[in-house]
Amino acid sequence: MRDTLAAVGGAMTSKRPQVAQPFSAEAALKRALRDHLRTLGFTKDDAGDLVLPDGGKEVVRSLHRSQWRAKWTAAQPLLARALPNALVHFANGAEIDPTKIKFRLILVRSGTPEADLFRIATLTWSVPVSPGFGRRLRYLVWDDGHNRLAGVIALGDPVFNLNVRDIEIGWDVHDRANRLVGILDAYVLGAVPPYSFLLAGKAVACLIRSKDVLNDFERAYGRSVGVISKSAKHAKLLAVTTTSSMGRSSVYNRLRLDDTIYLKPLGFTKGFGHFHITDSLFEKMRAYLRERGHDYADRHVFGEGPNWRLRTIRAALVGLNVNQNILRHGIQREVFIATLAENAYEVLKDGNAEPDFSKLLSVSQISDLARERWIVPRAERGEVDYRSWTRDDIPNLIKRKADLPTAAKHSRG
Repeated sequence: MRDTLAAVGGAMTSKRPQVAQPFSAEAALKRALRDHLRTLGFTKDDAGDLVLPDGGKEVVRSLHRSQWRAKWTAAQPLLARALPNALVHFANGAEIDPTKIKFRLILVRSGTPEADLFRIATLTWSVPVSPGFGRRLRYLVWDDGHNRLAGVIALGDPVFNLNVRDIEIGWDVHDRANRLVGILDAYVLGAVPPYSFLLAGKAVACLIRSKDVLNDFERAYGRSVGVISKSAKHAKLLAVTTTSSMGRSSVYNRLRLDDTIYLKPLGFTKGFGHFHITDSLFEKMRAYLRERGHDYADRHVFGEGPNWRLRTIRAALVGLNVNQNILRHGIQREVFIATLAENAYEVLKDGNAEPDFSKLLSVSQISDLARERWIVPRAERGEVDYRSWTRDDIPNLIKRKADLPTAAKHSRG
């Protein structure tokens, strides 16, 4: 086992390795990449795969920390401008009566106060949130019972290659290319405090399987273009996938209301991807490719989806003569699927059947069921002190995610 990343390179596509000059842009980018991986605590084995340091979920959080600091820095103009107005929309725990919680979805439009509130809410997340790619539906989950923000949802284009999903549906490459347009991925999904203390994250996750989301998709993307075929299709949203941020998910597992399964576990990813490549490094890779006239540098258009970022990183690694095995970070995430149509797999498999949405409930109906199933019992058991939470905790929560010093604890009197 190697205990250093000094040899981050390794020819994969060229018989004659290109040696970067010590003061060239290529050498600087390779040093930055090597230093970043070493800082995260990664080592490499003899095959060139990254070796994850021991420590479980806390290690995963630490791996995200540098990304969090970068996002926190980039968010300073937003926080200075919008945080004071946004805070009033977060709840104080003491004002929440769990029996009166009633969720509604508010569709978020870019450049609006709702968009500012959405971004600020995602800064409270445990891991950095992607801006999403391609088709997007973003929501504020609003509690009409208290007129407060309870959570956020963001749906976007799914990744093209997801083995456990494709096996579950029964797709071959041709099927996937033609019918991936009927799937979205929930890349943001959860509740904000104090609702998160009351298991509202489970309720929020169930809302992706609702008539409201189905109808919003129809209005926005009913005439979508196939990701691979590029042909226009009368698309219907048949399923939504999501993945846990850190291994097995206690929130998404066993999500059932009455006799309906809202999220089904499919298995785990293979621990391959680009989450450990920071936005800063990614932009340097884009600049490197742009200087060489590579198409991927600016190819973030509809249909490219989240795969564009991975392909761009790969192209840069090839150009730098760096072993692509560094994309095997080893962190497996649990994958789930919510099927909106009763016969979703059949439609996704052959494309011939008419989707059956007859048993789909509205957000209001799901909210009522979830409140009685999870939220009220959680409050009655008294397992968490949700009432002591105040909206003034939000700024410090955001700072803690970036591992930054927080202000002294304010008085709750």
